[in-house]
Amino acid sequence: CSYIFYPRASEYAEKAKGANGVETLINLTTMMETSAKASQGGKGYDQPLNDLHNQFHAFDGSLCCLEKAQREQPAHALAVTHNKELWAIFKRVWKFKDEQPQRDQHLDLFVAELKELRDTLQTIK
Repeated sequence: CSYIFYPRASEYAEKAKGANGVETLINLTTMMETSAKASQGGKGYDQPLNDLHNQFHAFDGSLCCLEKAQREQPAHALAVTHNKELWAIFKRVWKFKDEQPQRDQHLDLFVAELKELRDTLQTIK
């Protein structure tokens, strides 16, 4: 996976490294949740939003790196759908990064979707 445009993403992918690909993804969802909550009340492209952005790219890059048997599970297809939903929500977070309460509302939605994604990833283990 390449992180040319988001070089810090590789740092987060390395920090989140688990015993297998699914554990790495679960660790990244936990990191993203922490960063999304830290972004609450913020404005602009502040450090917590920057962290979330890079962690999200690390997650996206790692999702395709699961073993073939895991990618063939129906839960993986659902995880891909959750990932696409997260991208749509993140684009709205980005649009409203300077506007409250929209920023926080979309961050809340992002966290709720992350929890569903984490539950889905748990079934792939």
